[in-house]
Amino acid sequence: QVQLVESGGRLVQAGGSLRLSCAASERYPMGWFRQAPGNERQFVAAINWSGGRTDYADSVKGRFTISRDNAGNTVYLQMNTLKPEDTAVYYCNADSRPVVLSPGPYWGQGTQVTVSS
Repeated sequence: QVQLVESGGRLVQAGGSLRLSCAASERYPMGWFRQAPGNERQFVAAINWSGGRTDYADSVKGRFTISRDNAGNTVYLQMNTLKPEDTAVYYCNADSRPVVLSPGPYWGQGTQVTVSS
């Protein structure tokens, strides 16, 4: 079973930037999802096994960038021009499917991102 550990979440002002990391015990296609209080968990971004394909939710397109390191076991989410509505717990997710546009079976523990106005 793959282990996922997120880090990098913190309080940031609107317009600021953060980089989240997800360290995986094995190389998998990965996705980032987020959940705000009272809301369902929603898709944010995904990257395939090679890193050659990325997908984004419309709400973050042009502001967020997903990437993975050369070894492939760590996935990053660079978040720029943050907005208060980006406030949520961010989770990384892994699956054996080629692209993680909906949740797979493996989750990290989550990291809190809070954007103040």
